[in-house]
Formats: sequence, structure tokens, C-alpha cells
Amino acid sequence: MSRFMLLIGLLFFAGLTAEANVDPGYKVGDKATDFKLKNVDGKMVSLSDYKDAKGFIIIFTCNHCPFSIAYEDRIIDLHRKYAPKGYPVIAINPNDPSVQPDDSFDAMKSRASEKGFPFAYLMDEGQRVYPQYGATRTPHVFILDKQRVVQYIGAIDDNHSDAAAVTKPYVEQAVDALLAGRAPEETFTRAVGCTIKAKK
Repeated sequence: MSRFMLLIGLLFFAGLTAEANVDPGYKVGDKATDFKLKNVDGKMVSLSDYKDAKGFIIIFTCNHCPFSIAYEDRIIDLHRKYAPKGYPVIAINPNDPSVQPDDSFDAMKSRASEKGFPFAYLMDEGQRVYPQYGATRTPHVFILDKQRVVQYIGAIDDNHSDAAAVTKPYVEQAVDALLAGRAPEETFTRAVGCTIKAKK
């Protein structure tokens, strides 16, 4: 074997190894770490601040993405339905505003005010949290139980374009199961939305 072919082989193997070692983020059953991120009201928010929570509906979302915009009212409804039952929505904007200016902190404040978001809308400044979770899209949902164990990952439901045509409300089904003391039947679905905008 020539030195050139040997070098190509080594580079190919190194690439496969590097790809295999990429951490994809949390899987169902993993315990999530807490975070401290700035809310649109200027206060820092952590999961530990929710003393009475039975769990959390964490949604990585943003201002500009058409999928996120289409889901805004449904996200509001999820919080209003489940926060009183112990499962508040916590929305996190994972995008770098230098890549997508429409997702700046000021734009987040404006959007939260305009829509009357009843939930925390946090900025993942420095983009440290979304890689831990393995979020890849907006919106992308992670449901945690009281011990912060991941119970569901994926989409909000099965129809992003028409709320009236939804046949599988994944998040509602998962939270209802957890509230009833059962594990969700469906624990993973494919998130559909815009890619997260990060610096290259």
C-alpha cells in the first residue's frame, strides 16, 4: 500500500471516529442538568426556581422561524393547560443573534410582549444549553419529570401547519401520561422546523 493510500485510509478512519464521538445530546432516560438563562423580563431563570413543578415542558423556539410562529398559540395553550397542573412551559431561544438578527434579545422581548407569552422565554446566550439537550430545530421539545429525567423528545404534534388537523398531540399525550403516573407511550418523534442558527 502506498503512503498516500495509507494516509487517506487513516484520515477516513479518523473522520468516522470523530463522527462517532459527537455527543448528540440527551436521550430519553437521561437526567438533564439545570441551567441559568436570562428571561425577557431581565431576570435569570433556572429549573430549580420552579419549586412546585412536577416537571417541565422545555421548548427550543425562536422569533423568526415560520414553524415556531405557527406553533406560538399552541405553546401558549400548552402552558395555560399544564402549568396549573405542575408542568410549565419554558421556552428557550437557541439562535445566535449575530447570525439571525430577528432573534436578538430585544426582538424576543418585543415578541413576548406582542403575543403576551405567559411562560418564561429565555436566551441561550453563548449557545451552551441547546447542544447539551441535542436540540436541532425550532421548535424542539424536551419533557422532563420532577427529577429532570427526560421523558419525551420531539415535535409538539403531528401537524405544524394546521392546529385543527392535529391527530397526534404528542406533548399533551406525554404530559397526561406522566400526570397519571405512567410513562408516555410515545417517547421520541422527529422535530420539524428551522435549523438552529449558530456561528460557523
